[in-house]
Amino acid sequence: MRLALDQAGLAVRGGDVPVGAVVLSPDGTTVLGTGHNEREATGDPTAHAEILAIRRAAATLNEAAGPGRRAREWRLTGCTLVVTLEPCTMCAGALVQSRVDRVVYGARDDKAGAAGSLWDVIRDRRLNHRPEVIEGVLAAECARPLTEFFRDR
Repeated sequence: MRLALDQAGLAVRGGDVPVGAVVLSPDGTTVLGTGHNEREATGDPTAHAEILAIRRAAATLNEAAGPGRRAREWRLTGCTLVVTLEPCTMCAGALVQSRVDRVVYGARDDKAGAAGSLWDVIRDRRLNHRPEVIEGVLAAECARPLTEFFRDR
């Protein structure tokens, strides 16, 4: 979570909401992808921390596969996404589609959260994949930069 908090700090420098994310390998020791909100910096409404971390993790796995592989692999099976703020519906859908096994988040998002607070897209029984959700990791530390960011606005 501390690596995700470092990423959140990068978002603020770019004028974005301070959210950071990290995708860890199945053994939990290797960072496959990182991301922080870049919507303001890039003008891309989908440039949420989770989406960017997922894209970068998939690219890392494909690069590691090397030449001669059967096809490009997009599944993040066994991986864990760690994010400072509860994912929104877009990011929750992407997490389900990417097949991550676990989502760990810090601060709850009572206005737009889709991992248990407002909605629970990630664990919806109607979907074919339901990652484990672990919430509240360093919650106060993750909430602090968000509170400061919006207070200053």
